[in-house]
Amino acid sequence: MEDTRISLAHGNGGRYMRELIEQVFAKHFGASEINVEADAVHIALGAGDVLITTDGFTVQPLEFPGGDIGSLAVHGTTNDLAVAGARPKFLTLNAFIEEGFEIAVLDRIIASLALAAKESGVKICAGDTKVLRRGEGGGLYLATTGVGIRLPGVIPTMDKIRVGDVIIVSGSVGDHGTAVMLAREEFGLRGDLISDAASVMPLTEPLLALDGLRFMRDPTRGGIASIAHEISRATGLGVRFEASIPVKEQVQSVCDMLGYDPYYLACEGRVVAVIAEDQFERALDLWRQLPQGRDAARIGRITAASNRVILETALGGERFLEELEDDPLPRIC
Repeated sequence: MEDTRISLAHGNGGRYMRELIEQVFAKHFGASEINVEADAVHIALGAGDVLITTDGFTVQPLEFPGGDIGSLAVHGTTNDLAVAGARPKFLTLNAFIEEGFEIAVLDRIIASLALAAKESGVKICAGDTKVLRRGEGGGLYLATTGVGIRLPGVIPTMDKIRVGDVIIVSGSVGDHGTAVMLAREEFGLRGDLISDAASVMPLTEPLLALDGLRFMRDPTRGGIASIAHEISRATGLGVRFEASIPVKEQVQSVCDMLGYDPYYLACEGRVVAVIAEDQFERALDLWRQLPQGRDAARIGRITAASNRVILETALGGERFLEELEDDPLPRIC
């Protein structure tokens, strides 16, 4: 392919589009995974309940410490299936590419996406590309649909949550949002913080064997504070966060300087779980045996106080965590 940048001809359905698909997408996914000539493909799901999810990705910058929009698309989609108690099997991929986008950068991102899919045990089974006119897109947008099979064990749902249940998190919060913010260099700040973006399947599958598991969620947009408000609205109960929420010093420093709150910032490789009080220590032990769960911690509990999300401070006080209204950090996922 002699062209070094995307042109409108790459989206017209002709030779240039065929070459782009063959020389970038199909090259990384493999001929056995994607049929570039078919309008529909057969997927073998096997026995069990089928779960499906869909997502879109508009992160800026497209590449950031610890990942890029390609690997993020895989992790973000498969993680939504994992926290629902499923094992992801297949993904579809839609790529919206802006005219003038460098083909070498596209190739690098799709290579990263293919590697993340392989590591997560999922196949890209279908896809589509569209080219947007120059100025009508942010370089590259990705949209995905994920299909998985529910695993044996507890089905985690909000309606299982009870007063006295304990809330745990698999690691420090706000890493992804802060890493992307630093990568933009909008505020003259730099650092070596790496996004937590990763597959959470190793974290979710062990908990399904615990009959005290109530609910799991990956705290992406809106962070752990937004998950707490979802729980409160769905159950009519309260959430009380303790002062033990793990936040890295660099994340806290950036938030203090710029006026952000780490509890509202996105994670892309963490799990928040609600579990019965008599089993939360077992859940933490399971997580801490894993590399991505070393910093797992108890961070709160479910209370009878209706529709209240309260944070206990290190000084012994407390404050309300209000429901998020404005977007504190757009285009982070």
